[in-house]
Amino acid sequence: MKVLETYYNALHQHLEETIRVKKPTQLYEPIRYIISLGGKRLRPILTLMTCDFFETDFKKAMNAALALELFHNFSLIHDDIMDNAPLRRGKETVHEKWDLNTGILSGDAMLILAYQLFEGYEPKMFQQLAKLFSKTALEVCEGQQYDIDFESRDDVTLPEYIKMINYKTAVLVGAAMKMGAIVANASESCRDSIYEFGRNLGIAFQLQDDYLDAFGDPKTFGKQVGGDIISNKKTFLFLTAIERSNLSEAKTLKHLYSISPKDPLDKIEAVKNIFETSGAALAIQNEIEAYTQKAYRVLENIKISEDKKNAFRQFGDRLMKRTV
Repeated sequence: MKVLETYYNALHQHLEETIRVKKPTQLYEPIRYIISLGGKRLRPILTLMTCDFFETDFKKAMNAALALELFHNFSLIHDDIMDNAPLRRGKETVHEKWDLNTGILSGDAMLILAYQLFEGYEPKMFQQLAKLFSKTALEVCEGQQYDIDFESRDDVTLPEYIKMINYKTAVLVGAAMKMGAIVANASESCRDSIYEFGRNLGIAFQLQDDYLDAFGDPKTFGKQVGGDIISNKKTFLFLTAIERSNLSEAKTLKHLYSISPKDPLDKIEAVKNIFETSGAALAIQNEIEAYTQKAYRVLENIKISEDKKNAFRQFGDRLMKRTV
């Protein structure tokens, strides 16, 4: 989709102009570094795309889009610290390249910079954007806490897991699209519907990420393949495998999730094998498709042209077929 290149290039230019290294350099260099690692820029592109599709110059939504990108990267710095992750987008994580304190402080500065970007909007719009941003940011934190809690629980259910990824990942995608609609002064019903479209697409996106974490290509995935297995995270794959495995396989899987060997390769392969034989690998792909189609159905409630609805569908298809 050529239009996506337009959004991406405009966003990149705005990032370059906004995120500059200044004193103290130890605070701002890590911010510049993680932003420079690139990534899909999924959320801000959706903000710009939504604003554009509601017949408003997408550049008016640029500050809101950049605020979301800064918040997303702030959360990644802190997630990597909590997960003790060595890689992010194939490069050293901030806390590995610098140190733990720098990672925490630079992440905090990114959050403040994100809020500052809303200050350019007129008061009513500022209030609407900031209110949605604050609500979403808190939900992301709640989702992260659920994720942490699950690591020490043996009774996590699939509905609880979906709730966790809804908060940790999906609400930010929904908010990204709703912000674009707010800047475009779309109707309340259209704002709510585009939020639901983004939220359902976000759940599908995270499930795809979970699948790629186990079965992705290390050359393209950009993160450590098997990272969730190493961390004993109770993902959709794990919970489904426990539910569908025979007693022997379930016992083996639970044992594998109770150990942390220095060399995790054998553990990763053994767990992946159970994910496949139990049918969990196929189940997650079916679930990804189900949430994607649920998102597409929401589009019918939105007052935009059929061509633009198809463009949103194409965007979703690209996301679900990705390998990174």
